[in-house]
Amino acid sequence: MTVRTDGAGGIELTNVTKRFVTPTGAAMTAIRDINLTVKPGEFCAVVGPTGCGKSTTLTLAAGLERPTAGTVKVSGKQVDGITKGASFVFQTDALLPWKPVLDNVALGPLFKGMPKAEAKARAGEWLKTVGLAGFEAHYPHQLSGGMRKRVSLAAALINEPTMLLMDEPFSALDVQTRAIMSNELLNLWERQKPSVLFVTHDLEEAIFLADKVAVITAGPGTVKAVFEVDLPRPRGAMQEIRFTKRFLELHQLIWEALREEVEQTYSRESIASKTKGGRA
Repeated sequence: MTVRTDGAGGIELTNVTKRFVTPTGAAMTAIRDINLTVKPGEFCAVVGPTGCGKSTTLTLAAGLERPTAGTVKVSGKQVDGITKGASFVFQTDALLPWKPVLDNVALGPLFKGMPKAEAKARAGEWLKTVGLAGFEAHYPHQLSGGMRKRVSLAAALINEPTMLLMDEPFSALDVQTRAIMSNELLNLWERQKPSVLFVTHDLEEAIFLADKVAVITAGPGTVKAVFEVDLPRPRGAMQEIRFTKRFLELHQLIWEALREEVEQTYSRESIASKTKGGRA
């Protein structure tokens, strides 16, 4: 694996705890004593049961939230505002529905002060890169789910981020399209090598994409284990590598760590549901 050598984009969460106040006024701990390091240019996937605080780690790295305790550093500097050099790809489309896709992709450079003609020219090149040449004038609602995700990736990567934060970006896609988009993402990531923090519920997706996989415990989440993914790069197509011996070994190993947390969360939800049902 080739990593960045300038230190840009590296992420460090040290003894990080984040608490929120619920609508009822109660305190809720989302994550507790998280320790996680993503090296510059490294691809880290984060897996864990529902509600364990995976997405909270992204908002802290982005500077959208502040930790209740502990420190968050990006590129060696403590995060004290919106993190520079970060791009975020969300689970749901963050595209502006009233703008054609060319204008959506050009937004980042325009916000940074790039001349309009240059920004649109760069956006056009990125649309070619993600296989959407000829769709520049289409609006988001005129595209398939996979095509909109390609637009979202182009809009994120046109800014040449040092850190890419992705919150279950492919979860709404069908299985075949998810596999295609995973392949596309790796090809695009290879061009710039930003540090990536990728939240997913799909263990196969995590293993295929990442250099390492962090397993988060049932909430309040903390890092239970980190597994190095020693599959060579480039990895080829997801549809092929998922059946190799080492891939299956890694899947079994990581699932053993993850299964207990998933079962614990399911048990909690089941008990809570029965308790509410009994009060009704």
